[in-house]
Amino acid sequence: MPNLWSETVKTHRRAVREAVLDTTADLVAENGLRSVTMSQIAETTGIGRATLYKYFEDVEAILHAWHAREIAGHLDHLRRAGERASSAEERLRAVLETFAFISQESHGHHDAELVGLLHRDEQVARAQREVRDVFRDLIVENSKGGQVRDDVAPDELANYCLHSLAGARGLRSKAAVRRLVAVTLAGLRPPASE
Repeated sequence: MPNLWSETVKTHRRAVREAVLDTTADLVAENGLRSVTMSQIAETTGIGRATLYKYFEDVEAILHAWHAREIAGHLDHLRRAGERASSAEERLRAVLETFAFISQESHGHHDAELVGLLHRDEQVARAQREVRDVFRDLIVENSKGGQVRDDVAPDELANYCLHSLAGARGLRSKAAVRRLVAVTLAGLRPPASE
């Protein structure tokens, strides 16, 4: 019976934490970063302030936890996209396209102040390294089959993909994102023999 109780408590805590993260993100999106208070979060979430402070010390800590959850979700989505494809070439295309769509969706979701707050810490740099590593591994796999050029180091090509596809942030249509992915893939192909 203690295990059932323990699992119930863990499930409840996870649910409260998720509700706090979602509520805070919604409040910041609606009202701006500076206007959101711990009291407002507690009231909107339906928990007491003392309970909220047991989970997080301030609004900034909540936003960093929310951002970490978003990053983890994006990385998981990226990895799963590659798992569904059957060939190395299809895996590369699927992962690059998924990253481009994630970049497009994240455009305009937050004000500059929030982006400045969340992108100062190490978790963003770590996530970029993980994405670059996923790209590099797929590039290496594709270069063995001759689908990707071998005259440029895989790390450099991965960096090229990361920065090229970040350009999807300003694109408005799915077709434009797919065109950007096609151009990026064209840059990865072996150069035509002279």
